Amino acid sequence: MSESITPIEVRIPEVSLVLLVGASGSGKSTFGREKFAPFEVVSSDFCRGLVAGDENDQSASKDAFDVLEYIVGKRLAAGRLTVVDATNVQPGSRASLINLARAHDVLPVAIVLDMPEQVCRERNRLRPDRQNSDAVITRQRDALRRSRKSMGREGLRGVHVLSSPEEADAAVIVREKLRTDLTDQHGPFDAIGDVHGCLSELETLLTTLGYTLTRDNAGRPIDAEHPQGRRVILLGDLVDRGPDSVGVLRLAMGMHAAGHALVVPGNHEQALINALGGKKVNLSHGLGDTLAQLAAEPKEFTDAVRAWLYSLVSHLVLDDGNLVVAHAGLKEAYHGRSSGRVRSFALYGDTTGEVDEYDLPIRLPWQRDYRGSAVVLYGHTPMLTPRWVNNTLCLDTGCAFGNALSALRYPEREIVQVPAERVYAESRRPLGDPEDVPVPAGRGPATASVPEQATVPATSIAPATGSEPASSDGTAPAHPEAGTLDRSALGNASLLGGPRAARPPRERAADELRLDDVLGRRSIETGLHGRVAIRSDNAAGALEVMSRFALSPNLLPTLPATMAPVETSREEGYLEYPTEAFAGYRAAGITDLIAEEKHMGSRAHVLVCRDAEAAARVLGTTADTTGAIYTRTGRAFFDPATTEVLLGRIRAAADTAGLWDTLDTDWLLLDGELLPWSLKAEDLLRGTYAATAAAGRASLGAAGADLARALARGVEVEQEAERTASRLGHIEDFADAYRRYVWPVEGLDGVEFAPFQLLASRGAVHHERDHGWHLDIADALIAADPTTFRTTRRLRINAADPNEVSAATTWWLDLTAAGGEGMVVKPFAGTSFDKHGLVQPGLKVRGREYLRLIYGPDYTDPGQLSRLRDRHLGQKRSLALREHALGVEALTRFVQGEPLWRVHEAVFGILALESEPVDPRL
Repeated sequence: MSESITPIEVRIPEVSLVLLVGASGSGKSTFGREKFAPFEVVSSDFCRGLVAGDENDQSASKDAFDVLEYIVGKRLAAGRLTVVDATNVQPGSRASLINLARAHDVLPVAIVLDMPEQVCRERNRLRPDRQNSDAVITRQRDALRRSRKSMGREGLRGVHVLSSPEEADAAVIVREKLRTDLTDQHGPFDAIGDVHGCLSELETLLTTLGYTLTRDNAGRPIDAEHPQGRRVILLGDLVDRGPDSVGVLRLAMGMHAAGHALVVPGNHEQALINALGGKKVNLSHGLGDTLAQLAAEPKEFTDAVRAWLYSLVSHLVLDDGNLVVAHAGLKEAYHGRSSGRVRSFALYGDTTGEVDEYDLPIRLPWQRDYRGSAVVLYGHTPMLTPRWVNNTLCLDTGCAFGNALSALRYPEREIVQVPAERVYAESRRPLGDPEDVPVPAGRGPATASVPEQATVPATSIAPATGSEPASSDGTAPAHPEAGTLDRSALGNASLLGGPRAARPPRERAADELRLDDVLGRRSIETGLHGRVAIRSDNAAGALEVMSRFALSPNLLPTLPATMAPVETSREEGYLEYPTEAFAGYRAAGITDLIAEEKHMGSRAHVLVCRDAEAAARVLGTTADTTGAIYTRTGRAFFDPATTEVLLGRIRAAADTAGLWDTLDTDWLLLDGELLPWSLKAEDLLRGTYAATAAAGRASLGAAGADLARALARGVEVEQEAERTASRLGHIEDFADAYRRYVWPVEGLDGVEFAPFQLLASRGAVHHERDHGWHLDIADALIAADPTTFRTTRRLRINAADPNEVSAATTWWLDLTAAGGEGMVVKPFAGTSFDKHGLVQPGLKVRGREYLRLIYGPDYTDPGQLSRLRDRHLGQKRSLALREHALGVEALTRFVQGEPLWRVHEAVFGILALESEPVDPRL
């Protein structure tokens, strides 16, 4: 039979993390031995043997996987293909490994050995060393079957399924080089900095470098070839600002197609891709002119431009790894890696997410920290003159701003420049001065002897001399600014957590916190939403709250993020209505939604460990603290003794539901609502709501009585009487609204927790899980202890189906009419993105009567409602995205075992954002 099987090519990236997935007996270990080199495979069984002396000792599994992930991390950091031999049949077990791949900027792929159950059972019985029961194999195959269809959404870049022993035997592993890997191409090259539409200068520079131009019938340059076989490297930003972006594109595309040029994209090319793809873009910095030029071209040309730009890769590694080119540069840890953050760095550099006094992005001098042996050539940041900094060279010399167009001949390291013919655009920021950055000596060329005036002769070809004075040990001379930038305080690039390969080491204890970690203006890199800026005054306010009222930072792996309100409704009598939530997600291309009941309680995070030993290991606590229950500002809901009683109930429910074993964890972090609302809002109820109701009844009741007497005397006060009666009715509605959320409690009797999301557990952050999975976890807890836990009603909706939208709207109306606060509408799949980036994780749609508590008893009066509809939601919605991204970042760092100060940096950022001046009613 095997002879009839056509060999199956399993294509995997040359540097990647390969997960072998399959039930016991599916042949994973045999497959790994036969298809991969011995040291490429890391086996969970072998790691179990390392820590326990017995590969079959399942009690050692946790420690074994700690060892496995440590080994995998070290291999990935070194850029080595790594294969994980474990069952990996559950999404949770794969998630930590996928996150590990992301942390090291390599692509994760899966090879699934989905063998027939009978095959697995027969092979299992033949194993002399270990035999699993048939029930275990059935359970593993069921878990695999349930998750197979969704594996592509877990972040895996390839899922290869082999469904029979014959297919597995015939499979051929094909290792594919990353598209960035051109190490076999040795040049010689001529690297050219940012052209920005300056076609005439580019033609002059190419001619000066010895290239012969080829023109079409219209006389336009379409190729350039060097008689000695040299090739051009264009460092991006070909378009915008200059007079002929289309001409530059035509020439670059022709040279690239003919093999006479290599090209990496710049941030201006990325903006052009977005614009051509129909995305909303800012037409500043010359993009509008480029689009106007393209509009005059045939559609076929514009389509070809878009396809070509889209095909370009973030950076290139050349000449056996001795040369790296990227538009904005690339730190050493990212060379030859593939991830979103690598591409972002290559396009935009290392930025803070903030702007300077010129309203331009603040860029961090990554080259000061560069110590790699590879030459890095880049552009992006206009300089007056090119100059070497730590084996890196910026070749953007502001041609469009009237300075010069520059090239570097490699490997000769000679700089060639031609002057700009005129000023095409005004630079907002003065061109950089190479004296602003330290220049090393003793590392090849220190400088090119190019005059430092604004323009240089077209024939200026100056060899690098290495004439910069060196210190006695041959290293770079000291620079007054060197070493003063605390990179850790600014945050390090991350995708979804894990150890940061390029983070500089710091001599400090893992649990040591410092004020300079959190105070001052700063930005924090997040995997979901880029850099999040924190203002210094907001940080100061957060310090006051954190230091005086919050729990110990080791008990706060994240804080609850604020939630965005739905767009304001124009529905008569309503400020918020479900229609806008469904329409908002449809506009983002997301139609599979879930609506969840919004409980009127107090938002709470519950961090519970399986036992005191786990708490000591995970949280560093003493025996009498096994977790925490805290508010949005990190305050404890209860005194320590009461907290432990409630944690005990939650722990027992998790035991009964089997969650510890199902999730392979010894701790859980749950997100939900603590009820009743009066549990923590008693002062607010007595001092504000009850007082408002009492004062309203007294004043309006007396006024109504006076108006009634006046009417009896024939005084024309009908309108005032009706208005007063209406307002008195609103007061009663107001009182009825808050009474619904109040009930008596004694100790913990009457206290309920409504969980709606499992945020994290050992080895995994669950923000990418679908909400059905999260609610299944919640339902398991509710079934185990219906007294402690309250259910969250929910409804899944296809937002593209008008009937389902109508049914969901009716569901919300019934829910709120019965006293419910409202609902939260979420993408069913969990964390989602659209063409603009991160999509709101949830939109709250609050009921008409609940909003009476927020906006006042009379808010439904037409005049009031009209005024309130002019709500400014942008800042609140931005805040919700930023806090969500920081929350996931904090949890990712926590799960990956990063030092407490790294976790606390992101947690503190959430609290600091809460100090931003936003209408609290939103």
